Amino acid sequence: MTNIKVKYRSPDPRRYRGLGPEDPEGLGLTIAGQSRSGCLHPPRSLPVLACAGLDRMAGRRLLFKCELLQKTGSFKIRGALNAVRSLVEERQRTGRELPRAVVTHSSGNHGQALACAAQAEGIPAYIVVPRSAPQCKQDAIRAYGATLVPCDPSDKSRAETASRVVQETGGVLVHPNQELAVIAGQGTIALEVLEQAPQVNAVVVPVGGGGMVAGIAVTIKALRPDVKVFAAEPSNVDDCYQSKVRGELTPNLHPRDTIADAVKTSIGPNTWPIIRDLVDDVLTVSEEEIKRATWLVWERMKLLIEPTAGVGLAAVLSEQFQAVPRDVQNVCIVLCGGNVDLRSLTWLTDLSGKAE
Repeated sequence: MTNIKVKYRSPDPRRYRGLGPEDPEGLGLTIAGQSRSGCLHPPRSLPVLACAGLDRMAGRRLLFKCELLQKTGSFKIRGALNAVRSLVEERQRTGRELPRAVVTHSSGNHGQALACAAQAEGIPAYIVVPRSAPQCKQDAIRAYGATLVPCDPSDKSRAETASRVVQETGGVLVHPNQELAVIAGQGTIALEVLEQAPQVNAVVVPVGGGGMVAGIAVTIKALRPDVKVFAAEPSNVDDCYQSKVRGELTPNLHPRDTIADAVKTSIGPNTWPIIRDLVDDVLTVSEEEIKRATWLVWERMKLLIEPTAGVGLAAVLSEQFQAVPRDVQNVCIVLCGGNVDLRSLTWLTDLSGKAE
C-alpha cells in the first residue's frame, strides 16, 4: 500500500480562512498507508468481514471494517499515533524538547488512544472526560498512565476544561477530531478498505466530531470518486444532518442523551467543510434502531461492538437507505469501536462477583 498526499480545497477557498496560519486556504492531509518507521506501536491493519444473514436483511452485500479489534478498542489509535508521532518528529527536526504533556478532551475512545500513544513516547497525558463517560473507558485511560480530569457532559465544558489544563501543565492540545494529523490518521481506514474490498460502492461511517468520516471522505474521493460516503448519527444528536441541510455549521448546543455516547460531540470547523463538500449524505437513526443493530452484530457476527459502532448498520437497515440506488450494492460499514461498558448490560448484574 502506497502513501498518498491530498491537498483538499473547497470550491471556494475563502471558506477555509482562519483554519490555521500555515494552511489558510485548504486542508493539507497526508494519508499514509504504511506505518511510520519510528512508530513504536503502529496500528493494526484489520479485516473486512461479511455476514450472509445481515446481507439478506439489507438486500445488499455488506462489508464490515472491524475497527473494534484495533489497539485500545477503536479506530482512534490511528489518529492519536499519527498526531503524537508527528509532534515528536517535528520537535526532533527542530532540535526542541518533547512537549511537557499532551492534553485532549474525549468521551473515552480518543482519550485511551492518546494515552497509549503518549505512553509509548514517554510523554505525560492529561485526558478531560465527561463524568458520564462509561466507566470502562475511564478505567482504560488510567491504565495507560494518563491523568483523568473530569468535566460536565457538554462540548463547552470539555473545551474549557481542556484549555485550563493546557495552561496549567504547559502541554500541547491534541484535539480529538479537528487536529489535521488526527484526521489524516483516521483516513488510513479508507486506504485499507479500498485495498481489501475494491468492489466497494459505498462506505457508511458513524459521525460525532467528524474526524473519521472527514479522513475517509478525503481519501475515498481522491482515489475512488465513484464510491459514495455516508455519515450516520443518532437523531438525538443530529448536528451533522442539520449542518448539511442548512448549509452551515450547526452544533448541538443542548444534545440529548444517546446510547451511542462516542458520537455525542458535534462536528467542528475543520471537519465541517470536508463533510459539506465530500460526504454524499447524512443519515439519522433512532435509539431503538441503534440498539437493534448493535444486538444484531453481537448475535449474528459474534463481535462485541459498542453501540456507537451499531449506528452505521442501523443506517443501512433504515428506511432512509432504501432510497439509495440499488446499484450501490457493496456497502462497507465501519465498526468503529468495541469499548463496551459491561456494567451496562443488565444481565450481567445478576452475576455474583465479577471477572478479573
